[in-house]
Amino acid sequence: MTTHTTSTNEQLTTLFALGREVASVLDLDELLQKIPQLIARLTKFHAFAVYLLDPKRDELAIAYAVGYPEEVVRTLRFKVGEGLVGAAVAGGQPLLVNDVHTDPRYVEAVPGSKAELVVPLRRKGRVIGALNLLSDTPGQFTEQDEAMLRQFAAHVAVAIENAKLFEHEREYASTLETLAEIGREFGAILQLDELLTRIANLTRRVIDYRTFGILLLNGETGELEMKVAVRYGDKVTLPRVKLGVGLVGYAALHKEPVVVPDVSIDPRYIKVVDDAKSELAIPLLLKDRCIGVFDLESPELDAFTKTHVEILTLLASQAAVAIENARLYETIRANEIRLEKEIRFAQRVQTALLPTDLPKRMKSVDIAARFAPARELGGDLYDFLAPEANSLAVAVGDVSGKGVPAALYSAFAGELIRSRTFRRRYAPDRFSPAGVLASTNTILHERQLEEYYCTLCYALFDFKRRVVTLANSGLPYPIRCSAGTVSPIVLPGVPLGSFSGSMYEEVSFELSTGDVFVFCTDGVFEANDALGREFGEERLLEVVNATYRQSAREVVDAIFAAVEEFRRDTPPNDDMTAVAVKITG
Repeated sequence: MTTHTTSTNEQLTTLFALGREVASVLDLDELLQKIPQLIARLTKFHAFAVYLLDPKRDELAIAYAVGYPEEVVRTLRFKVGEGLVGAAVAGGQPLLVNDVHTDPRYVEAVPGSKAELVVPLRRKGRVIGALNLLSDTPGQFTEQDEAMLRQFAAHVAVAIENAKLFEHEREYASTLETLAEIGREFGAILQLDELLTRIANLTRRVIDYRTFGILLLNGETGELEMKVAVRYGDKVTLPRVKLGVGLVGYAALHKEPVVVPDVSIDPRYIKVVDDAKSELAIPLLLKDRCIGVFDLESPELDAFTKTHVEILTLLASQAAVAIENARLYETIRANEIRLEKEIRFAQRVQTALLPTDLPKRMKSVDIAARFAPARELGGDLYDFLAPEANSLAVAVGDVSGKGVPAALYSAFAGELIRSRTFRRRYAPDRFSPAGVLASTNTILHERQLEEYYCTLCYALFDFKRRVVTLANSGLPYPIRCSAGTVSPIVLPGVPLGSFSGSMYEEVSFELSTGDVFVFCTDGVFEANDALGREFGEERLLEVVNATYRQSAREVVDAIFAAVEEFRRDTPPNDDMTAVAVKITG
């Protein structure tokens, strides 16, 4: 009696120790490897296997084995009720067979086996698998072995469930981390086709799909258009699907995931892939708007789980934002390309409007001009006009602002100046320099373009009378160089278009051979260097004083060179125009 009690206590102690060891392992693979090592402390066997149940297929497969041929481990499957293993699982009770050849249910897995002990793994009233022990010795297993393994199996079942739960949580956490990485990568891709292809590739990191497609909703046609379709790594095609039609159309219309375990019994299914048996459609939602659908198909029944839906829903929300951003970028880029093309044409038009040569028969004057816009288009203007024989009108102006609006205003103001200049031949008194500015101011103000105004200096050279008359409407003072003296012509005025009824003063000078007149816009005077200092009038006077004996072209180029040297790497803050007129005879 004492010996039996001692033996029982030792067994209980061993079971308790084994139970603790099993419970301490949370990695499923490590746990499965440890189980036969612990069972070896309870009884002898020459082959061992842990079978786990796949509830969907009602099938048992080997999760881990010792002493089994590799091919058997890879391929052997038992339906519940099939073989001794399936029978034990079906009945929920252990099966002890010490001569397997006498039991018709026996299926040979390991050659030379004589005895088999199968113990179901039960957890909360349901069987999750079985422990299977084989021996090459008939009569190897005892009822005591069966009882011990029954108790040990209870610990193993709990440990396997805990390990599976831990593995699931770990995989879920890893999946969320992967989704975050994928989301960041999505955000970095702005080209739509590249993005869609990348979505298909990255989705495989969270779901190992067999067939995957991305359909985007065409708002004009109300159709879902397949943009990316991949099956077993090969691209496939799919016809357009009307909103509400098919599983993908239903998901898009109702803005909810659609999971179909068996497509053969769902009337909404549209057959595209021959071997598809189950399908999952996830809408791509942007707030309350559906922009497309993820579509996954599988050759297996009931292939998609609740976890798949959750993961793909998160991925779809990230993809929807990225797709919308890529679409907006493509729209913006297309507009930019169109605007760039239009601006290039506008540059050509603006250049064409500027004079390239003096009016014909001008023999007693040398004139040069240069224009550099701060942006693609500028608001500066200049023109050389011959309203009468032996006369030359020079106009240099600057419109407030930059870019396209300033360029348009400049073209309009320039056309007004030209029209009034050539009317001088019919009414010379009315269309004197001051008269040209006054009438131009009236028209600009009447057009109610209050956002812009124009500063302009107008000079009329009369080579017959040898006199020049100037009027100014706010342009920086022109520079006169005569008899070796270089000085600004102080001539203030109100900008054109600012106020109605503005009047302008005139000033006249006699012309002598060698005289030089220089007109510059604000962009020259107010050019900044890296320290914020302005080029200013003093530096401009120094340049003119150093170059006025040279040609008009050399004077203008020297002004631009001096400004660029002063500014260095500082970008221009305004359009620049310089015009030089030199009396040569």
